[in-house]
Amino acid sequence: MSPELYARQLAAGAWGISFATVFQASVGARHGVRRIIIANQIMQAVDLDSLAKLLQDHAGLQVYFLVDSVAQLSMIEAWRQARQADCVFSVLLELGIAGKRTGCRDHAQALELARALRRSPATRLTGVECYEGALATCNHEADRQSVTALMNRVQQLAQVCEAEGLFESEEILLSAGGSSIFDLVAQHLRPHLQHPVRGILRSGCYLTHDHVHYRKHMQCVEHRLNLRESLRPALEVICSVQSCPEPGLAILNMGKRDVSYDLDLPVAQWHARIGDSRTQVAPGHWQITALNDQHAYLHFDPQSKPTEQPHVGQIIGCGISHPCTTFDKWRWMPVVNENYRVIDGVSIHF
Repeated sequence: MSPELYARQLAAGAWGISFATVFQASVGARHGVRRIIIANQIMQAVDLDSLAKLLQDHAGLQVYFLVDSVAQLSMIEAWRQARQADCVFSVLLELGIAGKRTGCRDHAQALELARALRRSPATRLTGVECYEGALATCNHEADRQSVTALMNRVQQLAQVCEAEGLFESEEILLSAGGSSIFDLVAQHLRPHLQHPVRGILRSGCYLTHDHVHYRKHMQCVEHRLNLRESLRPALEVICSVQSCPEPGLAILNMGKRDVSYDLDLPVAQWHARIGDSRTQVAPGHWQITALNDQHAYLHFDPQSKPTEQPHVGQIIGCGISHPCTTFDKWRWMPVVNENYRVIDGVSIHF
């Protein structure tokens, strides 16, 4: 949700930007994004009102959202009739995985929905979407098999929809949305169809990466692709030691309001003296074990050398796990160079 980061991605060649809600999409549109995928189901009247107004106010704006049920389509049609609206929404049909998130569970259900979307005056079917992130295990063979099975479903549905003339766009969009096994998905995003196909990856966490969860998965990607180097973590939360109340425990002035903790706790990466740009690698026995709203519990070996023990006022640089839920805790973030000198900033609009 950072306009400055949208601009960087678009300048680097991104096709568009993905959002989760109509409100978020409106922020993107106001800041120059012209191709938007709302990777979520839209059906509430207030959201459809807002989306219709957004499309009216921004000439040339392309917005796509997900549909995964006839019930959702019925709500869209009821809204259109109640408002006496003439707008037609561009949509992607979502395929899902049993026991996981949204999406049609089988081919018959998906095809029934595709036919209903084609008949509806309220929608224009432009492609097929899935979210494969829930499949990632770092077991290469298992991941290959599960991704191949899912993407075969996507391709099969796309082929049938094309054969029946259900798509209403010159270019068919196929999109997948995880940040862990995108290398496997990318191999399947250009199926053989008569119409031009655009494969779109929505691997959002690539932008800043992290030090724990996605770092682990990227190591698996590196192994599969035989890479010597790939993504590097670019997001850190810097705090300081505010108290050392007992042997082996330091309290940091960073907590749940500052850093993600939904997948893993943050990890101490480096430490430095106040005013000194030189950093030292954090000792291996330093471990953050818990967070309060504004505090972190850093445990360490009280028998270690004094130079390996944290002290009041010391600056600690922490790596994070899952960048998405660190971004939403800040209004802005500084951009720093290798010496931690601030050279720019980005605003954040959750």
